[in-house]
Amino acid sequence: MKNGLKSVLWSAAALVLLLLLSVPLLNALVISVMMIPTVILYATLPKRLFGLHMLVVFGLAFAVIGPVALIIGLFFLVPSIVMGHMYRKQFPARKVITVTLLVLLAELLLEMVIFNALLDISLLEEMSDMIRSVTDNLGAQGLLPAGWSAEATDLFIQTLIHSIPMALITVSFMYAVITHAVVRPVLRAAGLQVPGLQPAKDWMLPRIFVLYYLIILIMDLSVSDNGSSFLTVALLNLVPLMRLAFSIQAIGFFFFIADQRKWNKVVPILLSVLVVVFPPLSLIGVLDAGFPIRRAFKKP
Repeated sequence: MKNGLKSVLWSAAALVLLLLLSVPLLNALVISVMMIPTVILYATLPKRLFGLHMLVVFGLAFAVIGPVALIIGLFFLVPSIVMGHMYRKQFPARKVITVTLLVLLAELLLEMVIFNALLDISLLEEMSDMIRSVTDNLGAQGLLPAGWSAEATDLFIQTLIHSIPMALITVSFMYAVITHAVVRPVLRAAGLQVPGLQPAKDWMLPRIFVLYYLIILIMDLSVSDNGSSFLTVALLNLVPLMRLAFSIQAIGFFFFIADQRKWNKVVPILLSVLVVVFPPLSLIGVLDAGFPIRRAFKKP
């Protein structure tokens, strides 16, 4: 009876999240936690009962706010089922997050193809038109920097479009991490043995990543940023992705030192925020991955 009530409450939460999609501004926050109730339901209910709960949730949401509930709800349903299934099978947390990220990324790319092929809507062209419209309005009001030209607008649009892969990967990663961070303790409290991520102090990239990063930086210095070749687009996305990876490595390094020196837990958190705010500090992660500097901080 108690478990049945919990399932109803999580289904109600899923319904509320779908309904909140119709609320401007709030929907941007809601969409980042959209998967949480569905993952929990799939991991804790028999498949047929889960299907019944989803049928009721989607039916009510469709009746209230229309097709948008089905479009977005079904989009997040697939990775939620994948994630919930992997939790039931007790896959390692890193693999759960990686697979969920790839599923979300594949869906985002497929969605762009479907919009273009079936609905004859190019999201890239729509975005370009919107940016041009905004810059034209700002220019008419004299709010653009002096010397801003149509060529500058085109270059800005090109850079933005080329950065889309990085944006899609980042968004997919954040959805997967946020969902895991909330779902894991809930499932553990329900009695499921859900493996967690390694402690931050144990995070370590393979040393070969340093060589990859060096090659990418050298190529980035030798290739023009204004081109539209595959290599230019790849470098435009690979460089920030590698910096993000080494920023995470630097965060792990700070937690390692804090563990060895018995610092207050607030210290590595503050240092981690500093790494996020000031990306050049990712160099600490490069040094940590490339050289055995942690040995100097280990207890004798």
